[in-house]
Amino acid sequence: MTLSKIPISLKKISKKNMDKEILRTGIIAELDAINLYEQMAEMTENLHVKTILLDIANEEKVHVGEFQYLLLKYDKEQIEALEEGNKEVKELMEK
Repeated sequence: MTLSKIPISLKKISKKNMDKEILRTGIIAELDAINLYEQMAEMTENLHVKTILLDIANEEKVHVGEFQYLLLKYDKEQIEALEEGNKEVKELMEK
């Protein structure tokens, strides 16, 4: 597995958008960590190691929620996009 790379240079972001980009980058990092820990948990046969890895992965999921909460607080367009995505999936699932 390869980890994600920050898709942009944070040095090139305007001060107006900096916090939103930092939060998105935090989300990317946490999602990478979740994937890594869950994949390693699948690889091990040691129950203790598996348990700890999955516990840590769950902690990272909480971190995603923290970053997402702040992102939605500071990026109203993101709220609208999430709502539109939810609507589209719901419509497709009802077919």
